[in-house]
Amino acid sequence: MNYGEIHENFYRTYRRHFGFEPIGVPLELVNIRVEVAGKSSTIKEKRAKSAEPVTSYRLPVTNHQLPVTSAKVYFTKEGTKTPVYLRSDLQHGEEVTGPAIVVEDFTTIVIEPGFIATVNEYGHIVLKQKEVIQEKVSVHRHPVMLEVFNHLFMSVAEQMGHTLQNTAHSVNIKERLDFSCAIFDREGNLIANAPHIPVHLGAMGESVKSIIQDNHGKMKSGDVYVMNNPHRGGSHLPDVTVVAPVFGEKESPIFYTAARGHHADIGGITPGSMPPFAKSLEEEGIVIDNFLLVRNGKFREKEIRTLLQSGIFPARNMNERISDLKAQIAAMKTGIHELHLLVDKYSLKSVHAYMTYIRENAAEAMRQALLLYLGEKQKVKTAFEDFLDDGSKIAVSMKIEKGNRPSETCRVVVDFSGTSPELVGNLNAPVAVTKAAVLYVFRTLIDADIPLNSGCLDPVEIRIPEGSLLNPSPEAAVVGGNVETSQRVVDVLLGALGIAAASQGTMNNFLFGRADGKGKQYYETIAAGSGAIDGYSGASA
Repeated sequence: MNYGEIHENFYRTYRRHFGFEPIGVPLELVNIRVEVAGKSSTIKEKRAKSAEPVTSYRLPVTNHQLPVTSAKVYFTKEGTKTPVYLRSDLQHGEEVTGPAIVVEDFTTIVIEPGFIATVNEYGHIVLKQKEVIQEKVSVHRHPVMLEVFNHLFMSVAEQMGHTLQNTAHSVNIKERLDFSCAIFDREGNLIANAPHIPVHLGAMGESVKSIIQDNHGKMKSGDVYVMNNPHRGGSHLPDVTVVAPVFGEKESPIFYTAARGHHADIGGITPGSMPPFAKSLEEEGIVIDNFLLVRNGKFREKEIRTLLQSGIFPARNMNERISDLKAQIAAMKTGIHELHLLVDKYSLKSVHAYMTYIRENAAEAMRQALLLYLGEKQKVKTAFEDFLDDGSKIAVSMKIEKGNRPSETCRVVVDFSGTSPELVGNLNAPVAVTKAAVLYVFRTLIDADIPLNSGCLDPVEIRIPEGSLLNPSPEAAVVGGNVETSQRVVDVLLGALGIAAASQGTMNNFLFGRADGKGKQYYETIAAGSGAIDGYSGASA
């Protein structure tokens, strides 16, 4: 193999894994490995006795032997009457069309529908697929398939996470695992996620919807967008979200994939982009809003570097930023590939239908959890409040009541009126973070193995007064709201529901690095205790 072939193989593998080509980056050959293949003696197979040349009057006959019995086999949810053959009865050249079972002394061979088994000249059974079979799944809701799709969608998000972890460069993402991956329907509703960071997952849908809104009718297959604006679905500036549309045969996207990763630095007045004394969003780093990161298979590295280096307080350690963004794009590529496999197997109509059913199922599960909480009562009103270290108040009142219609068996209003006004510092929490905290807490009420998705919030009405520290102005500093205030919001909600004592109420962030950008930045969160619940004494710090 010459250098040109090595070069092309590398680019082919890179495109398959990341979805784009590296432009303007020289390849560095760091390792040469030579493999030598040698020949050894081989055992020549003997032709089966039944594989003697046939004459014109004795041709191989398909299914020459009759099945000895039949069995009911479940290849789908409906049982299929399946013929059973003895292996010793099958001769050279004979074919058995699936579904079928072939039995011998120590082996049972199952021939699935769409496959043909042929006995070759050496007496081996060779399976070949007759045609690509698309699973026939009704678009009507079925409890078994609902559970299947629950796990299928979660699996896609988990595989995205594995790709991101394996290809990321920073300790923050690769080892701290401060990232989240999820898939969304064509409207941008959260469908399923891997069990990653809760505050990310509840907020990412807002980011995806803002990207959809800004690029309606302009998206193309292969496009990838990036954003971190906390006031448009982001959590805080270091949490950078990459979003990719998934296209089918039509011109509009059929799904979306997204991955949010906490970058070790995005600019700002201190290394690590979490300055404790920031008073404006500008002091916390570079704001990215609806930036096209990949177009026509090309990674726009020059443009994103220019953006990250702009402003008064540019991002540090640029090569690491770029590497982690590429890892997030690779996660998108994995998600897109896996979703296409689902569509190929089950049809787009079925996948779309079950995305709807999964959200409806989550809403039903939430209503049932609220009914269980109410018990015999028709209505429950409750309230709770807590304070940040500076005395700022987080207040919440809840009204949980049974509905009057079968379609709305129970609902809850979560009202944060009474919460302190927007702060001068950075403990303000964006709306998306507050909604994420609500989603997280109410999901804990559901005692069922369902993916956390936006359907959980269908019976929940959230009211957050504008200008409060939980719904601040677009210029407000928010970096501490995501990691500190969010924890207090969770404690306040749990207190109002009366189901758990408060935790420590902080993420214990520890950062260090060089302010001049030379060298690395490091970010860590240190574990703390959690409050007691009925029958459990909590977790020690």
